[in-house]
Amino acid sequence: MRALILVDLQYDFCPGGALAVARGDETIAVANRLMPHFSTVVATQDWHPAAHKSFAVNNPGTQVGDLIDLGGVRQVMWPAHCVQGSRGAELHHDLDRTKVTQVFQKGTDPQIDSYSGFFDNGHAKATGLGPWLNERWVKQLYILGLATDYCVKFTALDARQLGFDVWLVEDGCRAVDLKPGDGERAIAELKGAGVAIVDSGSIGA
Repeated sequence: MRALILVDLQYDFCPGGALAVARGDETIAVANRLMPHFSTVVATQDWHPAAHKSFAVNNPGTQVGDLIDLGGVRQVMWPAHCVQGSRGAELHHDLDRTKVTQVFQKGTDPQIDSYSGFFDNGHAKATGLGPWLNERWVKQLYILGLATDYCVKFTALDARQLGFDVWLVEDGCRAVDLKPGDGERAIAELKGAGVAIVDSGSIGA
């Protein structure tokens, strides 16, 4: 069994959002094209409390892009984004929600961020996605979304560590690129971890 994982296709990561990824909205059309080819489609959703410690505004003296130690984990300071209940946290309206089987929220603990759809950044708590997939005998994961160099990368790496076969749908991803080339380096890291890099056009029913 295989599943399609749509990572954080939310307003705040699309142009005009609080943490906009350049051309991030272009991933929506790729997701919509692929969903009919999968019987199981999972969307992850950043769902932060307003007091989340990954927000620069909640750490006086820091600026967006700074790196700090947060509970023993290196943490990038981000603008406030995907705050619970806000429009920015909603899945993009152009995404065909009728084909999404389940939504898994992450980043709900104000003390630690959760890039991965499976675990928080300290791997102390799980979202439940792994067991949910195992219960459905899913062994193969196709992953796309936002952003290549953060939430997509860590979702794919955790999936590999959990024993899933993983394909990254490259044309369905866009990178933050805090440092130029971060997206390319993320893809190289994923290849090294055994993730296959594919184009959406190669995926059929």
